[in-house]
Amino acid sequence: MAVFAKNLSSLRSCAVTRRQALQLAAAGSALAAAPKALAAEPARGPLQIVGPWEISGLAPASSGYVFTRLQVAETLVDARDDGTATAALAERWSVSADGLRWRFVLRSKARFHDGTAVTAAAVVRCLQAARVAPALLSQAPIQSIAADGPGVVLLQLASPYGGLPALLAHSSTQILAPASFAADGSVRTVIGSGPYKVVALTPPQSVEVAVFEGFDGARPLIERVRYLAAGRAETRALMAEGGQADLAFGLDPASLTRLRTRRQLRIESVTLPRTVILKVNAGLPALQDLRVRQALSLAVDRAGIAKALLRDPELAASQLFPPSLKGWHNAAVAPLQHDPVAAAKLLTEAGWQRSVDGLRDAAGQALRLSLRTFPDRPELPIIASALQEQWRQAGIAVQVNVGNSGDIPLGHRDGSLQLALAARNYATVPDPTGTLLQDFGAEGGDWGAMGWKSEALLKALSELSRGGASPERVQLLRAEVARVLQAELPVIPITWYRQQVAVSRRLSGVSLDPLERSYRLTQMGWSV
Repeated sequence: MAVFAKNLSSLRSCAVTRRQALQLAAAGSALAAAPKALAAEPARGPLQIVGPWEISGLAPASSGYVFTRLQVAETLVDARDDGTATAALAERWSVSADGLRWRFVLRSKARFHDGTAVTAAAVVRCLQAARVAPALLSQAPIQSIAADGPGVVLLQLASPYGGLPALLAHSSTQILAPASFAADGSVRTVIGSGPYKVVALTPPQSVEVAVFEGFDGARPLIERVRYLAAGRAETRALMAEGGQADLAFGLDPASLTRLRTRRQLRIESVTLPRTVILKVNAGLPALQDLRVRQALSLAVDRAGIAKALLRDPELAASQLFPPSLKGWHNAAVAPLQHDPVAAAKLLTEAGWQRSVDGLRDAAGQALRLSLRTFPDRPELPIIASALQEQWRQAGIAVQVNVGNSGDIPLGHRDGSLQLALAARNYATVPDPTGTLLQDFGAEGGDWGAMGWKSEALLKALSELSRGGASPERVQLLRAEVARVLQAELPVIPITWYRQQVAVSRRLSGVSLDPLERSYRLTQMGWSV
C-alpha cells in the first residue's frame, strides 16, 4: 500500500478530482486485499491487467475466456489473426474423405498444472460437457467423441461440418484436468495446461497466475500476472495513469484523450470484428413491420456518433460486418444511411402519425420502446443516450435502462426485451459462421435475432457450415448472408469497434489479438 500511496500522491499533477481519487483508492484497496501468500514477489511485482470483465464462474461456458486470455487453459485448436485454424493442444488433425471422422493428435509432452499428463480421456470429458446446448459446440452434428489411445481424440459426425476446428477454438471448449471437477461435474478449480497456472483466484474480481515450469513450450519472460475486474472506465484509466495497471482495457474516449498525453503510457489499438448493434424484438407488433425497423435505422446519425462520441469517424457502420472481417464485409451492399425524411415517410406508411407527444397509431397507441444496455463497454450507455435523442426527434420515445449485460439474454429468453444495445464479436469462433448460426438460427439468439428468421439466411449458413464448397461458392454464400441481414435488419448496426488499450512503457512485446482470444503474455517482456 505504500507504493500505491506514492502513486496516488503523484496523480496531483494530473488534476485528479476527489471522486476520481476515491475510485483509484478503491482499486488500490482491491489490489491490497490479494492473499498474503502472494506477497513474496520480485521487486518488480506482477504484470497488472485491469479490464471490465468479471469472473462470473469457473465453468468454461461462463468465464472460460478469462483463462484462455491469460494462457492458463488451452483449446484443441487456436487461430491466427485472420481466423485460420492452427495447432494448440492438438498438434495436428485430419478428416476422413467423407468429412465425418475427425482425428486430433495431442501434444505428447503436454502436462496439466497438477503434473498429470494431458490425455485423450481428459479431453473427451471436457468436450462432452461443452456439447450441452446452447454452447457453440452443440451446433456441430457430433455423434460421438472417443479416445483412441492416450494421445488421440476421435470425433464422429452425423454429417459433414467443415467449421468443427473453429468451434474447437472457442473458450467454452477449453481442456481442464480431471482434478478440476467436483463429484457432480462442476468446476471447482481451474487446472489447465498452458504456460501460466492459477495461484490465487477471488471471483468475481481477480485472478493471479504464475509461470508453469512444466509447460512443454518456451518459458515466458513475465513471471507473474494479476488480472483485476474494475467496473468503471474512469477507475481503469486512473489505474493506468497512476502506475497501478500495465495494461488497461475498456477505456472511454475521454480518458483515452487524456492518457495519450501521459509520457509513461502508450495507446495500442486494433480494429476488432465487433459491431455495436441494436438488437430488435421483431416479434413486437410495431417492430415486426420492416418499415419501422428501417426507420429506426435511418434516424441514426452513425457518422455523428462515431465522430463526436467515439472520436473516430471511420467507425460509423455502413453494414453489420466491419472491413476487418475480411471475406464477410460486402462492399456491394447499399450502405446504411442517415435520412430523417425517409424515416418519417416510412413511419407514416406504417400507420404512425405525428401527435403533440410523438408518434401514435390509428388506435391512438403511442410508439414507445424500452432499450437495455450495460456499462461493461463504457461507450454503450453514451451511444444509447445519443440514439434516444435521435429517435426522439423522429417521434419515437425510447426509455434507456442501463443494467447488467445478463439482462439482455434474460430478456430475450423471457420475451420481455424490446431493444438492446450491445457490442457483438462475430469472431468469438474464428470462423464467423458458428457465431452467426447461434445469433440468427431458427430460434434466434441471445445476442442476435428475436422474433425473426430467414430461410434464405439459414440455407446459406447451413451450406457454409458443412464446408467443402469452392472459394467462389463460399464468397457467394457470404454475400447472401450480408445481403439478407442488411435488407431485413433483425439487428441494426450502429458502429464498428476499435480496441484501445493503455500500455505501460515498462512493457515490451505487446500486441493486441484482433480475435480477443489471448493477451499474448508469452510475447511480452520488461523493457526497463
